[in-house]
Amino acid sequence: MTKTVTRSWPMPHPGILIVGASQAGAQVATSLRERGSTAPVTLVGAEPHLPYQRPPLSKAFLADKATEDSLLLRSAEYYRSNDIDVVTDEWVADVVLDRDGSGTAVTRSGRTFGFGRLALTTGGTPRRLSIPGADLDGVLYLRDLDDAVRLRGALKAARNVVVVGGGFIGLEAAAVARASGKEVVVVEALDRLLARAVAPVMSDFCLDAHQRRGSRILLERGVIGFEGNGTSVTSVALSDGTSVPADLVLVGIGLVPRTEIAERIGLRCEAGIVIDAYGRTSNPDVVAAGDCTDLDAGDGRLVRIESVANAIAQARAAAATLAGSPTPLAAVPWFWSDQADVKLQIAGLSAGHDSVVVRGEPASESFSVLYFREGEVVAVNAVNAPRDYMLVKRILDTGGSLPMDRAGDVDTPLKDLVVRVA
Repeated sequence: MTKTVTRSWPMPHPGILIVGASQAGAQVATSLRERGSTAPVTLVGAEPHLPYQRPPLSKAFLADKATEDSLLLRSAEYYRSNDIDVVTDEWVADVVLDRDGSGTAVTRSGRTFGFGRLALTTGGTPRRLSIPGADLDGVLYLRDLDDAVRLRGALKAARNVVVVGGGFIGLEAAAVARASGKEVVVVEALDRLLARAVAPVMSDFCLDAHQRRGSRILLERGVIGFEGNGTSVTSVALSDGTSVPADLVLVGIGLVPRTEIAERIGLRCEAGIVIDAYGRTSNPDVVAAGDCTDLDAGDGRLVRIESVANAIAQARAAAATLAGSPTPLAAVPWFWSDQADVKLQIAGLSAGHDSVVVRGEPASESFSVLYFREGEVVAVNAVNAPRDYMLVKRILDTGGSLPMDRAGDVDTPLKDLVVRVA
């Protein structure tokens, strides 16, 4: 992926500036053109690459089954032919915002970009550990393409791999490492895997699935330090007084939204930049989308969803607002995770559920978990069960319900249980 600059500011009529060449940033730009906007659009990113897909970084790319070019969201020719300026390798360090929503952005290198409207799609950065040995060679994080290139190279030479954090990124990378013949240990501080995202039955399944494939899973253990031979990591010290050998460590303990620019121009930020269903920030002249945001659900809740589907949906809403035809975010959140030959598909938000129905047998590695709130299905986790996933997602998208007392009956096709709501 080569650096591409298709045109430079200043322009006679400043248009829309998108800060962050992420999936969300690229989607804002393309959605503006799809909506017929002819405003000048400039997309500025800190990385030296055109916008690319991130999900394969911990899956196909790490397993050496995808190339850098195959990750590209769009070609350089697409951006040129649609009059979208993509400026790479430039970190926006400061923004001055005028009362009418226009302003000026300045990069670390001193470049200046004028704009009439501003979109923030700044994403996030990996949460880092500040413990002894954290700076040793072989202690790595995974967020961007350059991280993935380093991790893929290190994995080829490694023998003992320790993954710190039992979340999606960590488990996906652990599965790749184990499939390539490495000794793998996953260390999770909480009492179960994926604790913030799924029900205990799904956590138990993931634990069993990874152990069946030869990984060690250590729960309720913190990491207190990394030990080395002076330059490179050799082991990981745990809170129970033990240690595990490691010549490669992947730390995957969450994401910190990048809100520095938003805070500088006075936007409301909690964990992320707070937006409404139209992508508007606390300053309605500024929009935001993607992993840098918290969605105000309108009922006092702030919802954070770190997924491609959410980034795309929020970006489309933000672009509609910028184009002068505000359209509220309406898409049902969805997500997927590939862990070896286990495909986990998630639709809906399970937060606040009061009942869980398991459909099928987890040991078979083909089953689903249905989440209910006050008798209504609100989410599904499907493992190698795409029909269950698609059907529940369709219910959430278009309306309908499932009888909770019969949803677990595998002898009855789930589609036969759907009750349509007028």
